[in-house]
Amino acid sequence: MYSVDEWTRYGDELRRPLMVADGLQNAKNILIVGAGLSGLCVAYRLATKRPDVQIELLEKRDRCGGTVETWTKDGWLCDVAVNATRPHPSFWRLISDLGLEAKFKPSNSGASTRWIHAGGRRRKLSPWMVLKQGPFNVLRGIRSSRKGKKSVAKAMPITGVADAMTLGIVNDVSMNVDADFLMPSMTRFGEDPPIKWSKVKRKMEQTYPLFTPRKGTTASLEGGMQTLVDALVSALASLENVRFTLKADISTPEALAEERSQPLSSIVWCAPLGRTATDFTRLNVYAVGYTVADSRTIPVGYGTLIPEPDAPISGVLHESDVHASPRAPEGHRLFRLMSPAQRGASDEDVKGSLRTYLCEADPVMFEKIGERRIPSYPPGYMASLSALTSEFTRASWYQSGVSITHVVAEAERIADAV
Repeated sequence: MYSVDEWTRYGDELRRPLMVADGLQNAKNILIVGAGLSGLCVAYRLATKRPDVQIELLEKRDRCGGTVETWTKDGWLCDVAVNATRPHPSFWRLISDLGLEAKFKPSNSGASTRWIHAGGRRRKLSPWMVLKQGPFNVLRGIRSSRKGKKSVAKAMPITGVADAMTLGIVNDVSMNVDADFLMPSMTRFGEDPPIKWSKVKRKMEQTYPLFTPRKGTTASLEGGMQTLVDALVSALASLENVRFTLKADISTPEALAEERSQPLSSIVWCAPLGRTATDFTRLNVYAVGYTVADSRTIPVGYGTLIPEPDAPISGVLHESDVHASPRAPEGHRLFRLMSPAQRGASDEDVKGSLRTYLCEADPVMFEKIGERRIPSYPPGYMASLSALTSEFTRASWYQSGVSITHVVAEAERIADAV
């Protein structure tokens, strides 16, 4: 049972399993596999809390950051994946500890509107859209989800909305996504707080070390999320008890433990493990730019979700509308497009869809900026983690959470346990 102080510090992140191996707290040398955001955060929190422990970060690629990467070109700036964070004190604490306060700003409150494009028209996402589906039907879905192991489609029986949401978060349709994984607070997965949730939230609001975010807003960094990765790498490089090994060839935790003559309990695995190629979906990401004059028919907002399986893209994010720092040259607007690979759309298909989902004008910039693999989280996934025991520690969004909030809070929780 977590205490009120722990709930105040971490909120609903405590509903997610923390997979820390017995014995990690006794390790004198800790090996962290994967130098993505999760691995960097775990290393930073452990290294600063335990300067007596030697930490090595091992990464198979020649760069740190993993999924987090920021594309730049001729004044355009776009995050390939994660571009902002929802309010959570853990992330605010990390920003403060890294000295990034001046580069961290709340999103544009005037760009909070979200739309769903389906049936040939765009509709504003609102409570009214939910009510039109039948409030009792929705309530039954929520209640049934509390039995556990339900899909998002069953927990949220709202035509189009559930698919739009899951496609925008994990690049998969709602019938394939575990509701306990995506929305554990709604399904009541894990432990409940010892006091009312409303009281927990009020206590959490008093712990933000920087600005207190407004309800429903996000916040982001000047220079994109690469700013955070660079700050973490710089901070870790300055610590005497941390070293990096890039282009590391590591197959399993057991092989690494044997190679380094270290116990399995000294390993923190922040990379994919035990998944085959069919356990991932693939996403193509595009950056699209217009002049302000040409894009005047596009309302200012957060973005549009597109659940239709025959559409070349599944979503549009209004990058330059949302962020406080510039994402486009002066007099221009930037948009980010997501195209699930399973829809089979070519670059030309995606470009051709702009007239349907954005505006009639030709873009002044159109470029594919990256590809991403997203793990699958089928119904029952979270329950399977709760039953899992391991001789090594598991972390990252390959495990029990998919948001940037999760990996940052999880790193703190691991350091607390050690």
